[in-house]
Amino acid sequence: MSDTNEQNPLMYPGAHAPERTAVTMAGSGESITFGELDASANRLARTFRALGLEGQDHVVACMENCIELPQVGWGAHYGELAYTFASTRLTPGELAYIVEDSGARVLIMSESLAHLASEVEGARVLTVGELFELAAKESGDPIPDAREGADMLYSSGTTGRQKGVKRPFSGKPLGSSVSIGLLGRFLLGMDDGTVYLSPAPMYHAAPLRWSLDTLAIGGAVVIMEHFDAEGVLAAIDRFGVTHSQFVPTMFIRMLRLPDEVKARHDVSSLKAAVHAAAPCPPAIKEQMIDWWGPIVYEYYAGTEGTGFCWCTSEDALGHPGTVGRALVGEVHIVGPDGAEVPVGEEGLVYFGGATTTFEYHNDPAKTAEAFSPEGWSTLGDIGRLDEEGFLYLTDRKSNMIITGGVNVYPQEAENLLATHPKVADVAVIGVPDPEFGEAVKAVVVPTDGVEGSESLAAELIAFCRADLADLKCPRTVDFRAELPRTPTGKLVKRLLKDEYWAGQAGRI
Repeated sequence: MSDTNEQNPLMYPGAHAPERTAVTMAGSGESITFGELDASANRLARTFRALGLEGQDHVVACMENCIELPQVGWGAHYGELAYTFASTRLTPGELAYIVEDSGARVLIMSESLAHLASEVEGARVLTVGELFELAAKESGDPIPDAREGADMLYSSGTTGRQKGVKRPFSGKPLGSSVSIGLLGRFLLGMDDGTVYLSPAPMYHAAPLRWSLDTLAIGGAVVIMEHFDAEGVLAAIDRFGVTHSQFVPTMFIRMLRLPDEVKARHDVSSLKAAVHAAAPCPPAIKEQMIDWWGPIVYEYYAGTEGTGFCWCTSEDALGHPGTVGRALVGEVHIVGPDGAEVPVGEEGLVYFGGATTTFEYHNDPAKTAEAFSPEGWSTLGDIGRLDEEGFLYLTDRKSNMIITGGVNVYPQEAENLLATHPKVADVAVIGVPDPEFGEAVKAVVVPTDGVEGSESLAAELIAFCRADLADLKCPRTVDFRAELPRTPTGKLVKRLLKDEYWAGQAGRI
């Protein structure tokens, strides 16, 4: 399937009936129409130009879910800018790194998060209120010959530092490229009658892209300020939601609601519940299908956007544990020698044949590592194919942890904990968690004369949280006399993980 939309009319908010509701906040009920969204995006695009940003310059926004967020996204897109939505859970140092690494000239901050910009240098910092005050002075008319912008979302690297996934600008007129929107049409019947619920933080790739592309094709978007299990059911009932996307942790929390709470809300309007970002235990998926019917879908893809596997409810029930079959790109399973392995054998998962390209910003070595000599690309996952072409993920090449649908790389926490005076050696790994899929755990060898204790564990966790986002920090700490290392000193983290994952159905 092509990334472009050459055979279809241009798709963007301004292409739809201006009086129709485009975005609604689930909690407050605040809303804007397509006409208001289009005019706001035009004003913001002109504001960015007035601030000195030119085509393909970069802007970073750090915002909680709010009515202004999709306006800022579309404003940057209308202005042919590269735009990054940064996590609201970053520390000031982490946010400053993203701004510097991306080369952003403008940083937009929610008022409640303005303190996170304290270490930012080299970019103009504006609160959302200040940005919209400037925009109010601009015309709502389109910029002549507007070309599309492109998101540049950050995905953690194997060294722990986040890397921007940079995709080329299309150079095409506004509304030409709506790849996820077209997938939604093709796979889920999404159209201008769709009501899409976004229950997750929109700085993540999937919620952002699905929401913006839903608006591009004329569907309405309902944004939850914060995830709440019963709140999801209430929003589906209140707004007649037809489509939504979740991570497995959300499924688990909704399943745990009392039966009387579940029965209180009518969810019959829902046509598709899509999940991704983390493996869903087969038993959880089966329970969701029993509850909501065969409308639960899964996909396997990445921020890089070079491949896409799709799994229906029928596929999941017939092939427990699969993430589906490839719809975009071709799956290749490659062994350590670089050759494809036979069906059923494990290897590194590559996608080939896709038309989308990407690079990791400022990291040519990581970019090169993601591609094979044939031009196939990998997200670093280990898996296998069955005879019918269904893909099963069994492990990771890297040590990435997925906790509650959020990718966490342990190297940053390990590097930080290694500097603590009471730590002689440390490994940070993902361990099984019934709610989040994985939880971050530190395994520590204390320095001589120091005993492992609950108070030391609390001290180490607090030490991490002083410098890193809490999601990157261990939730628990175990102590032992030594860690498994090779004679050359290399940490054999797999041996540690095997201890904690013994008896589990999978090692993800």
